[in-house]
Amino acid sequence: MAVLIASDLKKDINGNPLWKGLSFKLERKTRMTLSGRNGAGKTTLLRILAGQAKHDGGDLTFEKGARVILHDQRPPREQGITLREYVTSGRQDLVDLEITLRALEQKMADGDMDVFDKYARAQTELESLGGYRWRDEAADTVRGLGFTDEDLDRNLETFSGGQLTRASLARALSAKPDLLLLDEPTNHLDLESLEWLEKTLVQYESAMVLVAHDRWFLEAVGTSVLEIEAGRAKFFPGTWHAWRREQAAREIALGKSIAKQEAQIARMEDFVRRFSAKATKAKQAQSRVKALDKIEKISRDPTDTRTMGFNFKKAERAGAVIYELEHGRIEVPPPTIVKDVNTNHTKMVSDPHARVLLDDAELWLERGEHVCLVGPNGVGKTTLIETLAGRRPLASGVIRTGHNVKVGYLSQHGEEMHHGGARTIIEACIKATGLKPGEARALLGKFLFTGADAEKELDGLSGGEHKRLGLAILVASGANVLILDEPTNHLDIESREALEDALSQYDGSMIMISHDRALLEVVGTRTVAVEDGELHSYLGGWQEYVEVREDRLAAARSAKDAGKKADAVARGVAAGNGANGNGGGKAAAKAGGSGGGARAASAGGSSAGGGTATATKAPPAGPPMSKNRRREIEKAEARIEQAEVALSQLEEELAAPGAWATPESTEKNTARHEAAKAKVADLYDALERLSA
Repeated sequence: MAVLIASDLKKDINGNPLWKGLSFKLERKTRMTLSGRNGAGKTTLLRILAGQAKHDGGDLTFEKGARVILHDQRPPREQGITLREYVTSGRQDLVDLEITLRALEQKMADGDMDVFDKYARAQTELESLGGYRWRDEAADTVRGLGFTDEDLDRNLETFSGGQLTRASLARALSAKPDLLLLDEPTNHLDLESLEWLEKTLVQYESAMVLVAHDRWFLEAVGTSVLEIEAGRAKFFPGTWHAWRREQAAREIALGKSIAKQEAQIARMEDFVRRFSAKATKAKQAQSRVKALDKIEKISRDPTDTRTMGFNFKKAERAGAVIYELEHGRIEVPPPTIVKDVNTNHTKMVSDPHARVLLDDAELWLERGEHVCLVGPNGVGKTTLIETLAGRRPLASGVIRTGHNVKVGYLSQHGEEMHHGGARTIIEACIKATGLKPGEARALLGKFLFTGADAEKELDGLSGGEHKRLGLAILVASGANVLILDEPTNHLDIESREALEDALSQYDGSMIMISHDRALLEVVGTRTVAVEDGELHSYLGGWQEYVEVREDRLAAARSAKDAGKKADAVARGVAAGNGANGNGGGKAAAKAGGSGGGARAASAGGSSAGGGTATATKAPPAGPPMSKNRRREIEKAEARIEQAEVALSQLEEELAAPGAWATPESTEKNTARHEAAKAKVADLYDALERLSA
């Protein structure tokens, strides 16, 4: 049975239709994503489904007793309760059942059989709804969204706005309603929590309606799409990317139909113009006029189809190394500069209660690199790039900046955008860029500020408008190094894709923080991850980083399993020794050889009966590897990887029978194969020389 059936829904805003004709059916485990530009009415639809707003036409039919929960960007208003209490309040039915059970337990001492019956029924109902484990599951959800165990008993008032939004999401998920409505659930999540959320949602039994701008999230979670454009809706049963392909094909077909009809109309109008005055053709001309009047013109939906379209200026050539951070220590709050009154010298003084985010950190950015900085929330990513941008001091260490570096910085919330008293968008653009009014308007037009939009007052701008203005100013700056903190925040999907195109073509250097995995994958040439208080560098974009991370986790799990097996063997040996008084040395030597190979190989000897070994002293460590050498090794490894991929692709190509059909093709393809293998071998030789 369907959880919800919507039939011909209509909604008006101030007497004008927002949308009409919305129809769809939701069953359990279906996850419908909403598509539409900002202002199309997606959030309004969610609030109508949640009963928080009314529709102006059509019918909504819910399954009897269906529980509906909405998570949106409004933080919780509750005060004086802990995070644990707030999250579990989403299952008030279970809370009430537990209260009932406790009350009945107090009465059971009287021996009243009616009380026993009520207790049994309440106990059965609780177990059918998940039993007492539901509180543990709620706590697991809170942890999955990035909270700690200590956070569970903190009052809501002590959390930031972003944390409260995550708390609202945790409450909605823990409630496990029949219909779950999620408005931008990926906001304020780090990448680890985002991946957890995707895996969790696809396992839920609930029917869902989701609004999000994260393209990978939509593809991973959605099972259908409701497209809302120009006040109308189209339902598509399939994944988000399948819908995008269908949408593109539909747009191409529509364009062809419009072009064909326009050509037909032009021919008919030309006939009327040429022959309406001629007696022999006048009747035919009048027939064409009547036919023209009856034609129902094909047109696109009357919607705002504008998209951002821009490119960054060609970057001026900078030095080979843009930034070099050595032994960097970053603290919160940052150290203060104190002047010694006796020597007149200044020094950095750290706060004794400062939290150390990074210590002895090393980072470099080379000319033309696009580095993506990833890691959980709160580990210091934003603080690090603010330090690189010169907006906060290091506690210790040094940052070297290369030759001819011109930085363009875009923060997450636009704090750096001081508009010098500007009141409107156009004034802010002129003051920030030095452009003439006409030039400023031309620039702003590329960022969807056309006509009267450029005169909007800054105080009334939405988050997306603030972001687009910041990007316009950044493009005009001519920077050859971009430092970007969450550049896609508040942008719709079309604007995100325009930014992605511009950044992927940018020939300058860049270091960027983003939770948009599609952007990280397309733009990034290297990924730097903040892991366990250290910076680790990985070649390639997001997908390459994930593959390395998963391989490392798999290796760690294998090592852990091997350790458990070795421990089990050792325990068995110990038990055998205790029981028989012999045989332990032989078994222990075998266990040591399989579990700790290097130690067994370096054993200096063993006693005859006990199996104990004395390890030889480890050889002295060599000198530390220089940064330049380490970089060269990383580049060599990347070249090997590319050459091996090319060899593999060539071998697939040569597996076709036609590759060896003639003596000429055989000779040519043999030479190609030998050359590709030789290239891989040469690159390995070069890596061996570097590593020696």
